[in-house]
Amino acid sequence: MLKQGRKWLIAGVAGIGLISLLGACGSDDSEASGELKDTYTVATDSSFVPFEFEEDGEYVGFDIDLINAVADEVGFDIELEVTNFDGIIPGLQTGSFDMAVAGIGITDERKKKIDYSDPYYESGLAIGVAADNESINGLGDLEGKSIATRLGSTSADFIKSSIDDADPQQYEQLDQAYLSVENGRDDAVLYDAPNVNYYIQTTGDDLKVVGDLYQAEDYAIAISEGQEKLVTAVNDALETIKENGTYDEIYEEWFGKSPE
Repeated sequence: MLKQGRKWLIAGVAGIGLISLLGACGSDDSEASGELKDTYTVATDSSFVPFEFEEDGEYVGFDIDLINAVADEVGFDIELEVTNFDGIIPGLQTGSFDMAVAGIGITDERKKKIDYSDPYYESGLAIGVAADNESINGLGDLEGKSIATRLGSTSADFIKSSIDDADPQQYEQLDQAYLSVENGRDDAVLYDAPNVNYYIQTTGDDLKVVGDLYQAEDYAIAISEGQEKLVTAVNDALETIKENGTYDEIYEEWFGKSPE
């Protein structure tokens, strides 16, 4: 695993109710003056393998290494806040978090509420079904089916808008979505392709991927509004780590190949 020099503090956030108590964390005198701060609060999720997840009591993953590389390049420390995915955007809006890395897709709706860095990963949606399922082979076979996905995700919106008579079942934790298909409660899972593929590759033969890659989308670092200097600094850092090979090193560590 790539080791970064930046030190950060992990603080768990149980839910949206606590976010309102932290509302003052995202602003201080340096932010008001337009200067970069010494420490930024970064929200992440705990179960989006291989981007962010807990392993041996430590949060690791592609996104964790990436944000630490960005922090090292810009020169700030990170206070990591772990919360449910559906609490991230509201937390950025209230100022509880300065930034977030959690496989966050860029959408027009989210752009109305938060700012983004430049994209750092191109993703898409994949379908997973039980290994012995022969009736679902692509998107057209999901009509009228019960489809597991993640609460607050772009895949949930995709199911509602693109699949007729589908019944999206939204789960707070991703393992709940996969287990619901393995146990026969739902017909399929539809979620971000790297996570679907990683889960299936590392947990055995109960599920399989079918169909194509749907709705390509870019991931970016989400940033609370009004921090233009931070957005610029993060974008400059992303460009630098891509040019100096750090990004490729992180990518190969977590995906086993060079970025295309």
